[in-house]
Order: sequence, then C-alpha cells, then structure tokens
Amino acid sequence: MSAPRLATTCRVLASLRTAAVFGVDACPVHVEVDVSFGLPQFTMVGLPDASVRESRDRVRSAIRNSGFEFPPHRITVNLAPADVRKAGASFDLPIALGILAASGVVERRHVPELVLLGELSLDGSIHGTRGVLPIAAAARRDGLAGILLPASNASEAAIVSGLDVRGVSSLGEAVRALNDPASVSVAPVPLPAAVSRDALDLADVRGQLLARRALEIAAAGGHNLLLVGPPGAGKTMMARRVAGVLPPLTLDEALEVTSVHSVAGLLRPGTGLLAERPFRAPHHTISNVALIGGGSHPRPGEVSLAHHGVLFLDEMLEFSRHVLEVLRQPLEEGTVTVARAVRTVVFPARFMLVGAMNPCPCGFAGDPVRPCRCTPMQIAQYRGRLSGPLRDRLDLTVDVPAVPPDALANGAPGEPSSSVRERVVAARQRQTDRYAGHNVRTNAELMSRLILTHAQPDGPGLRVLSTAVSRLALSARGYDRVRKVARTIADLDGRDEVGADDVAEALQFRMA
Repeated sequence: MSAPRLATTCRVLASLRTAAVFGVDACPVHVEVDVSFGLPQFTMVGLPDASVRESRDRVRSAIRNSGFEFPPHRITVNLAPADVRKAGASFDLPIALGILAASGVVERRHVPELVLLGELSLDGSIHGTRGVLPIAAAARRDGLAGILLPASNASEAAIVSGLDVRGVSSLGEAVRALNDPASVSVAPVPLPAAVSRDALDLADVRGQLLARRALEIAAAGGHNLLLVGPPGAGKTMMARRVAGVLPPLTLDEALEVTSVHSVAGLLRPGTGLLAERPFRAPHHTISNVALIGGGSHPRPGEVSLAHHGVLFLDEMLEFSRHVLEVLRQPLEEGTVTVARAVRTVVFPARFMLVGAMNPCPCGFAGDPVRPCRCTPMQIAQYRGRLSGPLRDRLDLTVDVPAVPPDALANGAPGEPSSSVRERVVAARQRQTDRYAGHNVRTNAELMSRLILTHAQPDGPGLRVLSTAVSRLALSARGYDRVRKVARTIADLDGRDEVGADDVAEALQFRMA
C-alpha cells in the first residue's frame, strides 16, 4: 500500500499562463506541467506543432546550462485548450518555468496572474518573439496583472496601459522575477517613434501639376490612384512621396499597424508604437500568398502590412494577373479572410493603392518625340492585364507625360510636401468630424447610405453626373466612386456642398 502513496506524494503539478497568436488576435493558453516518478520521459500534448515539440531539447539544455537540475522523472506538458494548434517558439519559457516550478526551484507552482512567453537559447538566454502586442492587449482585456517576456519585447508590450511589463534576458532572471518580483523592474511606457518626413519631398518633382493634384486628392480621401506614363516621367518618384503628405497615425490606427507588424515579426528590438504610416512596395514577382497573406500558419501579407498606409505597385501590369485579382476583395472590404481547415483568420487591410504603369509595352504610346513601336493588338493585350473589375476600383487615373528638358534644367521647385500635407490634414479632419459615430475614417470608405447623406452633389452637380453616366457608361461602383472623389475635392476647398465643378474634376480623373 506504500507504493501508491509514494507515487501520489511525488506527483507535482504546475500551472502557468501563456498565449498563442492567430491572425492579429491572441488566444489564452494554459501550460500544465506534471512531474512524477517513472522512466525519464518528456511528453508534450495539446496539439503542438513541430516547432513546439522541438522545445523539449531547447528547454532541457537551457535548464541545465542555467545551473538548474533537470528532473530525471516522467514529465508531461499539456497545452490547453487541446483543440487549438500551438505553433512557434514562444512557449519555451513557460514550459521551462513550469518544469522548474514543479521541481521546487520556482517557489510558486501556480502563476495565474501573469502571461509568460519567450524563446529559449541553449545557454538559457531568452530571444524575442512575435505577436507581443496582441498578447499584451488580450492580457489586459482578461484582467491579468502583467506579462513576463523577453527584454527586447518589453517596449512593445509596454504600449498597453494598465499592465505590469517585466522584461528578462535569461532563464535565471525569469526564475528570480517569479520568486522575487521586485528584483525585475517594470518596463517604462515608450514614447512613439519620431516621424521622419524630410527624406522624400514633393518639392523634388518638377512640373506634373495634374498628377500632383491627383496625388493630393487621393491622399486627402484615401482613394486609390493609378499613374500612367512613359518611363522616366516621374511616376515612381511621386508615388514614393505619397506617405509624406498623409496625416500622422491616430492612436487607434498606430495600435492596429503596430499589431500587424508585431505578428509579422517586423518590429525591431526595443521598438514601441509605430508612428509613421507604412509604405510597402513589393516586387512584381511576388506570389498571391505573399501579397494577400496566408500559409499553413496564416501570416499577414503585403496588403495587411500596408494597413492605414500605402501599397505601391510599380510596373503594375508586370504583376501576374491572378496576383492582381486577389486585391479586389480587400480593396472593397478593407479586410482579408484566410480560411483554413482548422481556423479562419481575418487580417486588416485598409490601405491606399497606388499603381504605376506604362501606356504600352515599349512605354512610348502617345509620346510626341519618341515613336511607339507597338501594334494595336500588343497595346490591347498589354492593357488587358488590368481587368475591368480591378480598374473600376481605382478612383483616380491620371496621365503622367514626360517632363520637358527645360523644366528639368531650369524649372522652379514644386510645392513642398509640408504645404500639401497641411491641406490634406485639414481635409481629413473635416472627414473625422463629419463621420464621428460611424465606423468610417475617410471618404473612400463611405458606404451607399452615407454617400447619400454626405456626398450627394447639388442640383447642377447631379445633372453633370447623370450626363456622364450615360456617355461614359459608368458602373454603379464607378458612379459611387465619382461622388466620393467629388466629396474629397470639396473637402480640400473647405466646402460642405459638393458642386458641379467638384463632380467635373472627379470625372476628369475617371476618364483618363
């Protein structure tokens, strides 16, 4: 009868908290560690993937190389809930601390008020991990006291107010933090990164007044823009300066952008809240999964990394057509839904699309000096790579002709980005005030009901628009997008009414 009592007495259970990230959301995970008599064995259950199962070797070496004894008993680790797949190396630290808690090294066997995460090196040092900001936000939402994580991620987690953030650099330091919380200081709340707007300035652009106007309208209303012109006309130069005229991120927008970059693992160590709007310019050889997001463990793609910023597609028609077509849903809905057999993940994707293309394969169609060598069939096939439904979602299309040599040599500098940004910020503020209480930030996001309320042209404007619908064969989507652009033009001029001139200018960019 003594043997069963001995086995029961020597079975020790420890329980700790961690989290798994799915999309940009965090799911709480309980790490339960049971150490009992039996043949030495390390078993892990709870639907771990290969990266989590490999943590057994990392944990064993980290414990020994940190000066602790690895228990020569039967160890069972359960990651609950058992029906959610666990991936990544961030479970290393809670598993190691659970084993040490069950062995008596950590004085507390149950740590219910802290979230623990971090990747262990074989020498016991702790590496940074991804998805910290969503995990910290979930911890505060669940009413937990704090989070213990790698020191390199402490600034990121400290963005979330009301949460004690303690950064540690080694397993030994993590043990001391649990045994004596006062031995590890709380990470200070980081200041937002400074916004650098001096590198790329619109003052560098000579001429191109119509394209500059289109760029300003697109930035003011968050509209999609297509620049069409010969090589060297300045399309890429202007597109790369769009982010410099956009208003700074609001706090809510900065949190969303930082969360996406955290999940993607793109935040540098020590980085706090991102302050600059993202500008993403993928190469034309990108795959549809890399652009839209996905994979066996869904990761955000370029459209989500450009959330609340700019996605620039240079040489747009060189992208594969099926890659371009996947943009249609996020352009319309502002989100990307990645469905897998086990789980469906939703990534945010509210971005401003800026595309640049040549008018023909050789690039010189319509050029008054350089002759075009393309046949009408070649031009039609080339332009046909941009489908009608996707073209219909581009609010402004503008021709960018070649700049005359005398304008390059003697032309006056263009208007600087700072002046354009002032008008854009003022127009965006009008939209913020107008749509207060609605889930809308810019005119580009307006739905049909709000268009009728806030973007309906006056009588003369409606007559101009009705005439254009019959002559240009505008689709219903095109009709709405003209009204949205006209609303933005009125906002730039500081007017509440949308007039005939606003509609006519919006139609000018629709007909290009």
